[in-house]
Amino acid sequence: MIALKDVLALLDGELLTPTTAPEAAFRAVFASDLMSDVLTSAEPGSLLLTGLANFHVICTCSVADLAGVVFVHGKRPAPDVVAEARTKNLPLVATKMTMFEACSRMAGRVEDGGHVRR
Repeated sequence: MIALKDVLALLDGELLTPTTAPEAAFRAVFASDLMSDVLTSAEPGSLLLTGLANFHVICTCSVADLAGVVFVHGKRPAPDVVAEARTKNLPLVATKMTMFEACSRMAGRVEDGGHVRR
């Protein structure tokens, strides 16, 4: 488990959904830009790292029961995407780090490198 406040510090992240409690925790981490991979392989309760910043990410997280999203490469979702995430209580974080750097930092902090295999 890793807490949101630790993710923010580790990734020099900006919380895009400020009403989210900093103690919110994630069971695992999954990184992908392919939402089909997220749907088939991500564990419920995971934090998603992605370079996609569109509405489909929020929908996919809802269907896959993911617990939060980090947008890498300095990407930021549109205000309507952030608003939809708020209605679903889905924390959103933006970081300027590349996917590789963000994954490398996260892998050192979560059990099993972040991804739990089924």
